[in-house]
Amino acid sequence: MAAQRKWWALAAVGSGVLVSTIDGSIVNIALNTLVQAFQSNLHVVEWVVLGYLLTLACTLLIMGRLGDMYGKRRIYLVGFGLFTFASLLCATAPAIEALIGFRVVQGVGAAMIQAVGPALLVTAFPPSQRGMALGAIGSFVAAGILIGPALGGILLRYVGWEAIFFVNLPIGVLGWWLVLRSIPPDRPARPGQRFDLVGAGLMAFALFCLLLGLTEGPLWGWDDGRVIGLFGAAFVGGVVFVVWEWFTPQPMLNLRIFRRLAFSLNLLAALVLFLGISFNLLLTPLFFQLVYRFDLQRTGFMLMALPIALSLTSPLSGRLSDRFGPRGLTITGLAIAALALMGLSMSTITTPSAQMLAFLVLLGVGVGLFQSPNNSTILGNAPPEALGVASGLLAVVRTVGQTGGIALAGAIWASQIFALNGGPISPITAASPPILAGGYGMAMRVAALLVLIAMVPSLAGGQALRRQLTTIKQPVAD
Repeated sequence: MAAQRKWWALAAVGSGVLVSTIDGSIVNIALNTLVQAFQSNLHVVEWVVLGYLLTLACTLLIMGRLGDMYGKRRIYLVGFGLFTFASLLCATAPAIEALIGFRVVQGVGAAMIQAVGPALLVTAFPPSQRGMALGAIGSFVAAGILIGPALGGILLRYVGWEAIFFVNLPIGVLGWWLVLRSIPPDRPARPGQRFDLVGAGLMAFALFCLLLGLTEGPLWGWDDGRVIGLFGAAFVGGVVFVVWEWFTPQPMLNLRIFRRLAFSLNLLAALVLFLGISFNLLLTPLFFQLVYRFDLQRTGFMLMALPIALSLTSPLSGRLSDRFGPRGLTITGLAIAALALMGLSMSTITTPSAQMLAFLVLLGVGVGLFQSPNNSTILGNAPPEALGVASGLLAVVRTVGQTGGIALAGAIWASQIFALNGGPISPITAASPPILAGGYGMAMRVAALLVLIAMVPSLAGGQALRRQLTTIKQPVAD
């Protein structure tokens, strides 16, 4: 029975990760439809996406801490219920302002799901199968990325915008049932625990300012006073947060967790990797549409290559990690990802699309090889009483890395296009295809360099893990 329960637990956590990932991407293609439906403008409607993502990122660590304090199963169930109920509210929203507000509520529910989901798997599976379980979660994430835009397009065309939220309801009900069936009740909470409300507020404020600045910087301009003010506020908030957490008796984020080098160095490697691969998320779709002149359908078909390769590689990488250890897989994955990005950087107007497709597959393989063993190492080296926080940190690193990477990619792409064009051009998409391809090539070379840099903390983290295991195996002297 216990052996069967862990697979049901994987299905329960996987369904939550799947539905929250789908919801993060399915709304993107509905923006123009929502503009028309609510007779609004794009700048307002964009907050339907931005409100969800900012709320998700700013509350992930908070939910992880609450999971450690009051029980991960309890937080997961509340999160799934809140997410499902908010989906119903979104589908019946009478005005765009209400929809944005309901998306914020939905983001809180998604944060509960994503923050404690991987931690639940760590406790449900033995250490010898941890990599495999986390690899399967990687497949659910890739499937969500793959399904979201395609499903959204079908629902928008044949049903209506409300359906992109109604579709969450049956998955939410199923997920609730799976959690109740497969995950045992939480142990009683330790007495005397207090939630660090000040630390939570400082962290949410710093992350909100940082992510909003990164998101709006390309639109407002990096020298705009609002952007500079947001980054300044993020820095000050971050410094005050660290000082507060260091001295408060029961911090939300115990900074001493970073003394475990196998934990902190591999977390840093993940951050740098997400910075690099986010260049591809932003610029490759633009390359297909502006250089190759592909329509949206063909572009979408080409972009499916990466998540398919990732979803197939992640479980295999997890199994190999459980059997042979993570170190070789993470370095091999980073090397393959860097090679793929370098291959993409050589794309020109005459490059066969099949060549780009092959490098996208290779990039998916590289990320899949790295992610499962790296996540397993991070969560395996977190203190048991801080698994929720560690799981939340993984999600925060992914979000900050992707947001920062997209902002950096756009800046590098634009500056190279201006240089090749001999001056600014507006709109930037009006540049000739060869110049657009040149900007793409430079940006992807920077992305490859970032992925290579990620090898440094990954190698150091692997050495720290080996020293740690050697120390454990040494016999104790009489």
